[in-house]
Amino acid sequence: MHKNQTLAGYFKEWMETYKLGAVRDVTYHKYELTHRQIRELVPGLRMSGLTRTTYQHLLNEYARNHERQTVLDFHHHVKAAITDAVDEGLLKSDPTRKVVIKGTVSRSHKPKFLSQAELKDLLAELELDNKISWDYLILLIAKTGLRFAEALALTPADFDFENQTLSVNKTWNYKSERGGFAPTKNRSSVRKIRMDWQIIMVFSQLLKGLPRNQPFFVQNKKVYNATVNDRLERLCERACIPTISLHGLRHTHASLLLYAGVSIASVAKRLGHSNMTTTQSTYLHIIQELENKDTDKLMQFLSSL
Repeated sequence: MHKNQTLAGYFKEWMETYKLGAVRDVTYHKYELTHRQIRELVPGLRMSGLTRTTYQHLLNEYARNHERQTVLDFHHHVKAAITDAVDEGLLKSDPTRKVVIKGTVSRSHKPKFLSQAELKDLLAELELDNKISWDYLILLIAKTGLRFAEALALTPADFDFENQTLSVNKTWNYKSERGGFAPTKNRSSVRKIRMDWQIIMVFSQLLKGLPRNQPFFVQNKKVYNATVNDRLERLCERACIPTISLHGLRHTHASLLLYAGVSIASVAKRLGHSNMTTTQSTYLHIIQELENKDTDKLMQFLSSL
């Protein structure tokens, strides 16, 4: 690694040195996409020519056709490499300091979560017979807040029906043609989730006689996230509620727990977040709303003294 390298060349060498084999394949693929963007946008930009201005120009070019959150993710990748370059003495100062993150106006997105009444209407539309189907996966995510890849990797052995718990200790690599088990997103994602008696009864019957260590949702076929989201969209339309994604169901689960008064720490643990900061930033609007309600209760209490 030297000053005459291009930024694209440095980033490629950096990610191969520090990220290859240290992060999941899905995550590494994101670094590869970042490298491709750097190479396309600033193919001739050398490390010696990297300044706050040239770096800002790079971000501005990327922001021309990407939303702000996507630009922020791109910036975090490139900044991590540049920070190491500063530490190595290749750069005298950090050109990423005080950058301005721009981006296109957000497109219309699906709602992040449903209300309790809307979720009940959705669950009422599920077709739950004696055969495993995507409707059961939708039910499970709604009731547990699992990530899609975590739900796909579940085997009958992960269910402890006697103690009403579900062990999450792996994911399914559904983005790969080969599929297969993969590690969880982080160490905090390895967890046990308590389940209510209704879903315990449903799955105790559904999984009877199935191989204990085989993923029952996958069943030796290629799984596409879009397939299940399409099914969820049709169910939402039938229930006459806003269309939501599978990840939106995970948000719904967490949001309803927070509204029910469950602590942020407990919600973070249930979702498998690496720390409470992630939970707080994701559900900031709900936390602020609850804090306002707490303030009202506090004032009512103090005025009664």
